Amino acid sequence: MEIEDLVRPAATIPQSTPFFHASRCVTTIGVDDLICKGEVDPHELLRRHQSGDWGEIYTLDRALNQHALVDRALVMSVYKVGDHTIWVITDAGWQTTTLLLPYEY
Repeated sequence: MEIEDLVRPAATIPQSTPFFHASRCVTTIGVDDLICKGEVDPHELLRRHQSGDWGEIYTLDRALNQHALVDRALVMSVYKVGDHTIWVITDAGWQTTTLLLPYEY
C-alpha cells in the first residue's frame, strides 16, 4: 500500500469548520515576538490548523494527521509566513496547541 492510499482525497481538502478544538493555545517567545511586531496572525494559523489545512508538511505527516483526528493523537502543521516558518503542534489528547519556530522545539 502506498502512503497516498492512506490519505483520502476528500479528507485532504481543508474545510471551513474545525475538525477539532484545542483547549489551550500557547506561543513560544519567538512567535510571540512576531505577533507583537504584526508579522504573524495566530488566529489565522489556528483556523487553518484546526480546519485541516496542514500547510507545508510531507505526505506521511498528512496521513498521520488524518489518523490523529480519529485517535486524538498529535497533530502538526507547518506554515510559511513571510520569511518565517511557524510550526503549530497540538499535543496528544488535544489539551494544548503550541505555535513555535522550528529552532524553539
